[in-house]
Amino acid sequence: MVEGPGAATEPGVLLIFGGDVVTMNDRREVLVGGAVAVAGDRIAAVGPTSALRATYPGADEVDATGCIVTPGLVNAHQHCTGDPLVRSCIPDLVTSGESIFSWSVPLHAEHRGDDDELSATLTAAQSALCGVTTLVEAGTVAHPGRVAAGMAAVGVRGTVGTWGWDTGDAPFAAPAEEVLDRQRAVLETHPAGGLIEGWVTLVGHDLASDELLAGAADLARHAGCGMTMHISPSSADPESYLRHRGTRPIVHFDRLGILGRHLLLAHGVWLDDTEVELLLASETAVAYCPWAYLRLGQGVTAAGRHLELARRGGRLALGCDAGNAGDLPDMLRVAALATGLARDMPIDPEGFGAHDAFELATIRGAEAIGKGAEIGSLAPGKLADVVVFDCGASTLTPHGDVALQLVWGSDGRDVRDVFIGGRPVVRDRRCITVDLDDLRGAAAAAQGDLLRRAGIELPHAWPQVPAG
Repeated sequence: MVEGPGAATEPGVLLIFGGDVVTMNDRREVLVGGAVAVAGDRIAAVGPTSALRATYPGADEVDATGCIVTPGLVNAHQHCTGDPLVRSCIPDLVTSGESIFSWSVPLHAEHRGDDDELSATLTAAQSALCGVTTLVEAGTVAHPGRVAAGMAAVGVRGTVGTWGWDTGDAPFAAPAEEVLDRQRAVLETHPAGGLIEGWVTLVGHDLASDELLAGAADLARHAGCGMTMHISPSSADPESYLRHRGTRPIVHFDRLGILGRHLLLAHGVWLDDTEVELLLASETAVAYCPWAYLRLGQGVTAAGRHLELARRGGRLALGCDAGNAGDLPDMLRVAALATGLARDMPIDPEGFGAHDAFELATIRGAEAIGKGAEIGSLAPGKLADVVVFDCGASTLTPHGDVALQLVWGSDGRDVRDVFIGGRPVVRDRRCITVDLDDLRGAAAAAQGDLLRRAGIELPHAWPQVPAG
């Protein structure tokens, strides 16, 4: 079969040929020895290599023979500032509250514009190298424009926002209208349709008044953009809402009228039956970041309801979270963990598998963030976000079922090439849009300076002994 126009080639067509093309179309077809034709920033056609070569003679070619070709992976929750410069620095043996208020808050307070842009560039480059082509940025305090610049320099697709909260005793708080003005400024600077789009982005938890929550939802609906915020990664949010508002968070959001397809809630680990029903009925999306909950000990194995949301057709996506929580922006690691938890928690090996998880990392993840018409599958007219996995790697040899191999037997290290909007971003396992050697040097220098400014001494559980 050939999907796409049959017209003769036009200048600038790129043909990625010879691989097993995992289309993620409605039929979930895998075209063995297939090809993807790219014209400009869009997919022109998908089909057999011989047919597309005949249709597009003279096209530039990328030989993917023996490789697996997939849509770009979607990361629905990624912190690009605060953590990247101090990755693997926050100790394990502290509570979530201590990691936030003894580490994240002082670090964010000392982040300068240069730090935010460097952090975002690092995160975007690491994401692209792992096959992530779209990420929903979880919010930054002060410099969203610099975050967007870092993401754009690498060439990843994504959203950007600036955090806001208006509770009186929280750091960086401001009145609701001032917070909403900041949100409007981001939406105006980064309008829909660009590589980096502005989203209404609150920190969430219990750090927003009803006025701010309702105003933010109204702004997102009016602007036609997404809205995202954190809620209930641990039991702290439900306990706080019950104490201060007399009801659980999702019930309170429903009463305010802020649930809906515009809203992507990060985490949603601690939900009760009523909250699950409200999310499903309102088609509110959830970004599920299982590595973070295990790393931080937040109770996903005790309380998580994400498998139920997925089985019942809820809008669910996967996310990697922060550099000291999910640690790596590698969606295949997340997909494997999500699959394992979904099979082991209910002791049900027949209810959820690798194919379900890969859907969440591609087309269902794209649908959950409101981008299903543009990304998440390889189909004519969609944006040309394409990943080539090297099957010459030991983890992908010999060939088997592509979803089983990618989810259980692979990770981002097997990514060979990445194209975003038809533009090459990774070639032969190397990010070609930014200089990673320069980034590494800048990050090392920035880490020490940032820790000094924040007044944090880097702890080492094991003695660091000079070898000389």
